[in-house]
Amino acid sequence: MRRFLLSAALLAFASSSASAEEPILGKWRAPGGGIVEVTNCGGAYCATVVSGRHKGKTAGRMNGSEGTYEGTVTDPRDDRSYSGRAAVDGDVLKLKGCALKVLCKTQTWTRA
Repeated sequence: MRRFLLSAALLAFASSSASAEEPILGKWRAPGGGIVEVTNCGGAYCATVVSGRHKGKTAGRMNGSEGTYEGTVTDPRDDRSYSGRAAVDGDVLKLKGCALKVLCKTQTWTRA
């Protein structure tokens, strides 16, 4: 009986951990007012503009976990991609994209 309870407790813990969502997932409001949705895509997190002037365009692809991510940030205005980082703190997503690792821009998005 003791073994059964221990196994059941471990199984419950493992399944609750596996189903925990990454904080980057969801919809975010960009500074220009458009909404960007971040979803799972092939082992990474893909950002797509879902409202506003650039609806349907990609906004980047990131890898990482627990609120810290790296990958590419894409400017939907000109479809150029940059090396990027993202960090989630509650309902705030801070993005940084750099060209040549010296010309960097940052943006702060809020959860929509």
